[in-house]
Amino acid sequence: MLTAIVVFTVLAAVFGLLLGFAAVRFRVESDPIVEKIDAILPQTQCGQCGFAGCRPYAEAIAAGEADINKCPPGGEAVVMALADLLGRDPQPLDGDAKAKMVAVIDENTCIGCTLCLQACPVDAILGAAKQMHTVIESECTGCELCVSPCPVDCIRMEPVREDIGTWKWPYPVIKVTPVKVPQA
Repeated sequence: MLTAIVVFTVLAAVFGLLLGFAAVRFRVESDPIVEKIDAILPQTQCGQCGFAGCRPYAEAIAAGEADINKCPPGGEAVVMALADLLGRDPQPLDGDAKAKMVAVIDENTCIGCTLCLQACPVDAILGAAKQMHTVIESECTGCELCVSPCPVDCIRMEPVREDIGTWKWPYPVIKVTPVKVPQA
């Protein structure tokens, strides 16, 4: 019995040392710019940018394979922050500018299938199997990923109601034209 305990302790120590050595020897350095870009993105994992989530989009931006203006949930604020970080010119948001939307579930029609729960990347839908579901409006990003899996079409997208908490003063748009200075 004592021999078995000693043998397993020695084996555990040897394998622990091997794993520690492998972690140091085969460590993969990640690009710090990818980490900074990923920190700016909203982490909704909605796929509206054409990538599977925010991390793959950040990697594509860092590699120069994607533009900085493809994140609808982040909006103009994310585009400006990415332009500032990367030293690029800000670009208008790609695609048609849509009003902010929020998912609304018709609770009388909902059958509680949980397909919308599984599709929501930010857990903005509450409910349980075979029970009514509802949307937490403050958490919903309007990504529309919950609409298509619903088998009874009880989910619709509605514009976010404008109130004192959501209204923002529109920024003025000023066109700047460069002036050429004659060389002396």
